[in-house]
Amino acid sequence: MDRAVDSRVVERERQSESAAHGTRLRALIVDDEPLARRGLEIRLEAHPDVEIVGEYGDGLSAIAGMREHRPDLVFLDVQMPGMDGFETLRSIPAHEMPLVVFVTAYDHYAIRAFEASATDYLLKPVEEGRLAQALARVQQARSQREASGHCAHLLGLLGELSGRPLLDLDEALKPDALEQLRRDDKLAVRDGGRTVRVDLSSIRWIDAAGDYMCIHTDGPADRAAPQGETLVLRATMRDLEKQLDPQRFPRIHRSTIVNARRVVELRPHTNGEGFLRLDCGQELKLSRTHRDKLALLI
Repeated sequence: MDRAVDSRVVERERQSESAAHGTRLRALIVDDEPLARRGLEIRLEAHPDVEIVGEYGDGLSAIAGMREHRPDLVFLDVQMPGMDGFETLRSIPAHEMPLVVFVTAYDHYAIRAFEASATDYLLKPVEEGRLAQALARVQQARSQREASGHCAHLLGLLGELSGRPLLDLDEALKPDALEQLRRDDKLAVRDGGRTVRVDLSSIRWIDAAGDYMCIHTDGPADRAAPQGETLVLRATMRDLEKQLDPQRFPRIHRSTIVNARRVVELRPHTNGEGFLRLDCGQELKLSRTHRDKLALLI
């Protein structure tokens, strides 16, 4: 059987399975390249049982789109600037995790590292026959309702990426499994053209500067200085709150997060606010709206 005939057979089986299921697949396309998104959109026009409910060019907007649309399926680009495909998955709670088909320009040898952790994968440029096969696998996974197993596979992938042991299915089913996974000993920060893995213990405080976040750290151990080092990344306070343990890194002001372990003194103010002094000598304001964080700081 040649490739064209094989593709038609796969597509007929998939359409039949979709009809039996009774509903269309609601899908998101996430890729930072507009031409790649458009190319996949054109390919999917030949598959009437797939409804594209959103297209996004970066991880942050994709996360918001997943929460808004609750898709069945996400075509997720692995290589994106800023928040890549893997980091995007880390931000999705387990109970909200859709089926995922990775879209990548990686060579086959690199794909083997995550092949078993997704419903399927597609190589760029996406071929029609290969897309039909991927959609058939998606429909099969959906009809069998193996969502819990899918989440376990994805959590296993994220565990490998973070250097943690693989989670078993019981752990994967815990509501806070992804939250716990995010609480690593290091925070990956993209600073300009480089990505830096920062020891959480070295972070002093984090504050907002317009559309950017400033992470104030002790700096590298080989050249630590009293003034420390500041890493700048394009993100929001909400983004960082999702990645950090709120017990260890509470928000003390609308524009400030502090490492609670670095607080050495609390000085109250008559207007209900307070001032925190860190072990590096820096003073930070504790606003009245965040006074509930006092128990974490003293």
